[in-house]
Amino acid sequence: MKTTTRVVVIGGGVVGCSVLYHLTKLGWSDVMLLERSDLTSGSTWHAAGGFHTLNGDTNMAALQGYTIRLYKELEEITGMSCGLHHVGGITLADNRDRFDMLLAERAKHRFMGLETEIVTPEEIKKIAPITNTDGILGALYDPLDGHLDPSGTTHAYAKAARMGGATIETHCMVNETNQRPDGTWDVVTDKGTIHAEHVVNAGGLWAREVGAMAGVYLPLHPMEHQYLVTEEIPQIAEMIDAGGEHPHVMDPAGESYLRQEGRGLCIGFYEQPCRPWAVDGTPWNFGHELLPDDFDKIEDSIAFAYKRFPVLETAGVKSVIHGPFTFAPDGNPLVGPVPGLQNYWSACGVMAGFSQGGGVGLMLAQWMIEGECERDTFAMDVARFGDWISPGYTRPKVIENYQKRFSVSYPNEELPAARPNRTTPMYDIFTEMGAVWGQQFGLEVVNYFAQGTEPTYETPSFRRSDAFEATAREVMGVRNGVGINEVHNFGKYLVTGSGARNWLNRIMAGRIPQPGRISLTPMLSPKGRLIGDFTVSCLAEDRFQLTASYGAQAYHFRWFKQHKVDGVTVENISDKRNGFQIAGPKARDVLAACTRADISDFKFLDVRPMTIGMTECLVQRVSYTGDLGYEIYCNPMAQRQLWTTLWNEGQKHGMVPFGMRAMMSLRLDKFFGSWLSEFSPDYTAAETGLDRFISFKKDTDFIGRKPAEEERENGAARQLAAFEVEAEDADVQGYEPIWLDGSVQGFCTSGGYSHFAGKSIALGFLPTERIAEGLAVEIEILGQMRPANLITTPLFDADGARMRG
Repeated sequence: MKTTTRVVVIGGGVVGCSVLYHLTKLGWSDVMLLERSDLTSGSTWHAAGGFHTLNGDTNMAALQGYTIRLYKELEEITGMSCGLHHVGGITLADNRDRFDMLLAERAKHRFMGLETEIVTPEEIKKIAPITNTDGILGALYDPLDGHLDPSGTTHAYAKAARMGGATIETHCMVNETNQRPDGTWDVVTDKGTIHAEHVVNAGGLWAREVGAMAGVYLPLHPMEHQYLVTEEIPQIAEMIDAGGEHPHVMDPAGESYLRQEGRGLCIGFYEQPCRPWAVDGTPWNFGHELLPDDFDKIEDSIAFAYKRFPVLETAGVKSVIHGPFTFAPDGNPLVGPVPGLQNYWSACGVMAGFSQGGGVGLMLAQWMIEGECERDTFAMDVARFGDWISPGYTRPKVIENYQKRFSVSYPNEELPAARPNRTTPMYDIFTEMGAVWGQQFGLEVVNYFAQGTEPTYETPSFRRSDAFEATAREVMGVRNGVGINEVHNFGKYLVTGSGARNWLNRIMAGRIPQPGRISLTPMLSPKGRLIGDFTVSCLAEDRFQLTASYGAQAYHFRWFKQHKVDGVTVENISDKRNGFQIAGPKARDVLAACTRADISDFKFLDVRPMTIGMTECLVQRVSYTGDLGYEIYCNPMAQRQLWTTLWNEGQKHGMVPFGMRAMMSLRLDKFFGSWLSEFSPDYTAAETGLDRFISFKKDTDFIGRKPAEEERENGAARQLAAFEVEAEDADVQGYEPIWLDGSVQGFCTSGGYSHFAGKSIALGFLPTERIAEGLAVEIEILGQMRPANLITTPLFDADGARMRG
């Protein structure tokens, strides 16, 4: 056995073999996979083997499309069969909300190049004749859906990897992973120790245990999952004898998926009375076993399936497959460099391994070899969960995700499991004031405040929700007077040391401000992609505060640590510094009355220490509302006292509390972008307009400078623009296609309703040469073509007089 290698991949399931193959495909041949038993041991061997492109996250859907198209390439490379059956598939909708979801997904697929279509009940009967369409409104048909041979596919990945130079050691048990001072790893096995530059945890059912060897907790949990295979069914046999195959059918109402298996059918369930498995750890001796049959927990699911697919009622059961699969709290994989560890990579929690395994392998290989991926992978980035997560949080969230696997996924839905988990000192005060809570990165965040008869629960919907009027009231309270909300959902970092300014000039593309001032700056990847939009506050020549998205703090802090240098200390103070934002035309009056400091010369983008009431604060003149406003930071221990000071004085000026629903409406008035909507690694600064904050004059070779300069020289092919939409009861959410001259030429990044202007607004990309005031386009919202016009003048404070005055 080799004793040195560039990469050790731990785990020989479909994901581990995909990672190994993609590493060789991209040029690293000195790579090695270790499997404690045989390839496919764990979840892979008993998987149903289905694949599909449907996914609520657009980039995940695209990666699933890549995975499906890869299988023919694998067969050509290796000469092995993956057992492919491209039979197509339909997802049924039995109510308006489910149909809205399918309409929204179909719209996204238009600009992704996926050839899905909405079909009627009559068409469903022709495509999937065993389906009872009573009560069905329609379905989404995807010709790429199908199934394969799990074992054959995994071995094809393995053979392709070997052909690229990779080594695979089976029956090789990993016992320890120990990091050397230089960041490389000793992987201790029962066959000896291997010295590797990188370790990839593709441990599947054992990923938690493998992670623990490196001292890291990965938020994963296995769930019991059961599917049935029937004896021969005459209707299926007739289709086969006629040269056809029955397509896949996903029935969200029945929490089931169905496909042809031989001359019968295979049907699996995501039942409500589900059960977690191996709560305290996966046994090392588990592998090719199955769990005992358990018909009791799927009794209701089977009864529903008999009504949807009547042929099942008289079909004999040939076999029952009951085994564990591993899930993350939100159902997406955990992929990428594990925060806090050097050269340690995760490729875990890939529940839909035959839909996602190829994409996961490609993204991880790009990440390791090229330093970044070709697309935004945040939906599966292991850094989307912080160090606050625990097994006690993971388990109920995984159960919830399993139970909602086929449920409608609404854009405004707030899932209740494991909440509240993390709260600020304001939680009980805001709750008493009618707060309706959402969450970000495990932290409770107010969506809106319900008053009077306003709903204390926001009903999930693809259309304008019942929080519409409450949000309007809060928006107008800010624009006409003064509003207050917390700043806890900002990620905050303290950068100190003699080299702080030089380090920031290297990390950030924009200008680094002088003491007492603030600047806005993008943070770029080496290829010039956006990986952050930051506010930098210079507190002293050797002391800076950075603020950005709270939900990206593990992602951003990982980047900071990867680029650490001597003479600079970076501390994540996201939960160590809190406070409030006050905004609106009366915000200055409130602040002036609460402090003895003179704020008459407090200019836009100033930052200064200030005593407010009894509380020592850091105050900066900036507001995401686009209005006159201030961000006021303090020690969380003093936050309630600060609240009392600001709230009591604010009542004299009609102060209203406001939440994130109002914030996201207010920012549309100024066409302000949002992280992971307008600003993400899918886009560049020039495409989004953030290039105006890049300092090309500074003499620092900041990360991403060369591609940013090239794009400035050549221009961006597409550009972000704002649109006024003639909407009815539904606004843009994101990824709706933009039609121009009879074809899809762009897509939306986000949108909503401007309560201030009384207009539906969308932000989205179009070819740069088509950007012009008044350009008429159509935006497809829930299957309807809505007229829209491109607008270039902000709806509020167009000249910035109030914001800067």
